[in-house]
Amino acid sequence: MAEIDARSESEMTPEQMTPERRQRLGRIQFRAWRRGFREADMVLGPFSDQVAPTFTDAELDQFERLIDEEDQWLYGWIIERDPTPPEFETPVMAKVRAFMRAHVAAEVGKGIG
Repeated sequence: MAEIDARSESEMTPEQMTPERRQRLGRIQFRAWRRGFREADMVLGPFSDQVAPTFTDAELDQFERLIDEEDQWLYGWIIERDPTPPEFETPVMAKVRAFMRAHVAAEVGKGIG
């Protein structure tokens, strides 16, 4: 009898994910790493690699809406320099900010970039 893997797709390794989810994550990671705005790349790229694969489809939808925005606005919201519009003040934005504080700031301190 075949084993049933009851884990959600967000808990699966890349090899266990559906081809569609792997492709979606690949597109998201490409867009997150190649923003054209270095500071945004340094936050969103590692975040998309390390955190986005754990997201539910709804969270991926939120993240994609974020990365659809212009870099100067998005980065300003992430670092809380500019007020974040209510539609982007989501749990995913909170995770991006927490990731930046915990991981990216440490890397910048070590001389990344």
